[in-house]
Amino acid sequence: MKVYITDRIPEIATTKLEKNKLTVKTFNGSKLITEAELIEEVADADFLITALSTKVDKNIIDHAPKLKLIANFASGFNNIDTAYARKKGICVTNTPIVSTTSVAEVTIGLILSISHRLVEGDQLMRSTGFDGWRPLFFLGHEIAGKNLGIVGLGNIGKAVANLAQSFSMNVFYWQPRRLKPEQERVLNLSYLEFDELVKTSDFISLNSPLTDDNKHQFDQNVFAQMKDSAYLINAARGPIVDEAALVSALKNKEIAGAALDVYEHEPAVSEELKSMKNVVLTPHLGNATIEARNAMAEVVVDNVMKVIRGEAVPAVN
Repeated sequence: MKVYITDRIPEIATTKLEKNKLTVKTFNGSKLITEAELIEEVADADFLITALSTKVDKNIIDHAPKLKLIANFASGFNNIDTAYARKKGICVTNTPIVSTTSVAEVTIGLILSISHRLVEGDQLMRSTGFDGWRPLFFLGHEIAGKNLGIVGLGNIGKAVANLAQSFSMNVFYWQPRRLKPEQERVLNLSYLEFDELVKTSDFISLNSPLTDDNKHQFDQNVFAQMKDSAYLINAARGPIVDEAALVSALKNKEIAGAALDVYEHEPAVSEELKSMKNVVLTPHLGNATIEARNAMAEVVVDNVMKVIRGEAVPAVN
């Protein structure tokens, strides 16, 4: 049986697959795989391990008559037509949980970077430099005592909350379904209605999966409600934010700044965002750690082997 992988992943995955007598082929191009290249490769593939940046739609699936599993090498699965895959009897899996720590750490890193102007300071030192320490030079803000509003309290949102509390932040959350009171007590978290969270937070961290309901959840109306001293942090999915509205809010000083790891039209990034000093931009680094990616590799291999053995896999909905 053939396993096709749409991009290079940690070697532990290919090694384990080959030890189990599977034929493994990996796309090794310098750029992302094209639709035409993927169609050619999936024609005889039994298993497809795909990166988040690779779209697996109806057309791809229709060209893969032998496919038994699409194993997404990502915590999400917005790049895959899961409904059509199920209709064709193909299981779709992803790699949640194992990237939780990395994404939460990046989220806190973005908060610290934008509030203390770390990236801006690094750019200064690489260009004009500075004259020396001065009392009112390059002031930022402490995050201790500030209000952090978390939108989406899944595994990552909870991990962000835990880390933020260690920095003495006041943490609140909103999501469509409120936790039970006993869960809130254990996590030491307070629930706020969405509008209240938007109006009272000094930092808003987006940690929700992308759904049909929350595309452009943060639009012109929401930015207008935020504090003019507030910062938006997005390490979730780009389309949750209306990027044009964000640019407008930053230009009009409706909010103080933004720190983004994901983008609405990824991998494209607004040139206006690139030009702003009060914006931190990172290239979707959320789970880009050796620890997380190795763990993700273990998960996709495990899912392939479970399908071969006829065992149930944790399929996405």
